[in-house]
Amino acid sequence: MSPRPEKLSLRQARRIAVAAQGFDLAGLSRREGHTGERRHLKRMAESLGVIQIDSVNVVARAHTLPGFSRLGPYDTADLDALAYAGRRRSLFEYWGHEASYLPVGLQPLFRWRMERARRGEGIYTGLAEFGRERADLIEDVRREIADEGPKAAGELSHDHKGEGGWWGWSEGKRAIEWLFWAGVVTTATRRGAFERVYDLTERVLPRAVVEAPTPPEADAVRDLVRRSSVALGIATERCLRDYYRLGVAGTRQAVAELVASGDLVPVTVAGFRNPAYLAKEARIPRRVEARALLAPFDPLVWQRERTEALFGARIRLEIYTPADKRSHGYYVLPFLLGDTLAARVDLKADRGGSRLVVQAAHLEAGAHAAAVAEPLAAELGLMARWLGLDAVRVELRGDLAPMLQAVVAG
Repeated sequence: MSPRPEKLSLRQARRIAVAAQGFDLAGLSRREGHTGERRHLKRMAESLGVIQIDSVNVVARAHTLPGFSRLGPYDTADLDALAYAGRRRSLFEYWGHEASYLPVGLQPLFRWRMERARRGEGIYTGLAEFGRERADLIEDVRREIADEGPKAAGELSHDHKGEGGWWGWSEGKRAIEWLFWAGVVTTATRRGAFERVYDLTERVLPRAVVEAPTPPEADAVRDLVRRSSVALGIATERCLRDYYRLGVAGTRQAVAELVASGDLVPVTVAGFRNPAYLAKEARIPRRVEARALLAPFDPLVWQRERTEALFGARIRLEIYTPADKRSHGYYVLPFLLGDTLAARVDLKADRGGSRLVVQAAHLEAGAHAAAVAEPLAAELGLMARWLGLDAVRVELRGDLAPMLQAVVAG
């Protein structure tokens, strides 16, 4: 292997990041008439190492979108199968980067977080206090699941309603969420988008995972940082920490050790304010022919400072912003074209009218409508077909909208 460079241009850094996240020629060719297969989806999930779960369904559930962005049309039932297919499952739910799907092989690497939760550390204050004050109820709930099998929170006999309380949760719901944080139970399956059905972790995960040894916390954190670096390709220490929401001191120690072992190479990136690290496995492609609509929670863009540094795009989730104060719309997906973020579109699946509605379309700085409209229209059409919708409709809001509307209509 040739020596890793010590200095990188911003464009090189972008290509590294895009390639590391699985946006490449292989993915592009699969979307040209080839449906994503479950094995491709499994490989993608293992490569990313984490998929953030979110139930907002304006377009599609956010956790279903990374697969479409990288593989093209695929059967979302395959994602459910990877996450909930008995003890053969490949993914499990836990707090990785927020609520997440994680490869089952990573479960031992999060046991230190589960142990901290048992001690009341690293979890919501109200839930930590509940764990200290209601250990008796928590044990009752654990025993009920152990004796009677998988249950949703609403099915527990210990469902003391109270008066709304913290987040409106019942005491039974708080108990089961504490057990989930502590790793005692996990999601056996889901009913619909929201309702988790819980069972004891040892009855859900593959036996080999359950019986795997628990590494020391420092070793687990180092492995998670290493995995983050491979998934990101190039990243600052903060980005490496954010991928799995790790602590400052542990990440700093892990980075130092990974630099010493050669797994991370310190590099200078033009325009970056902070030092960056290149993963030993990272490819530095000469070009990347990506074309993808990205979920707001896609790992390529979820760390906002990194997105701004790499792509020059300031992206903020505006779902909770009053309508008259939104810059780009309600549910906005950035459009990746090659190694740049070229545009962003505010999308809505109008299922009654069987249309994918582009409520607004904006160009990013430096992008040209003539170069962006056609590939974006093609990607919107692909998404519409994947969602089972018959058409794309573009409303005239945003500087890209007139040309995009003409291309879609034409």
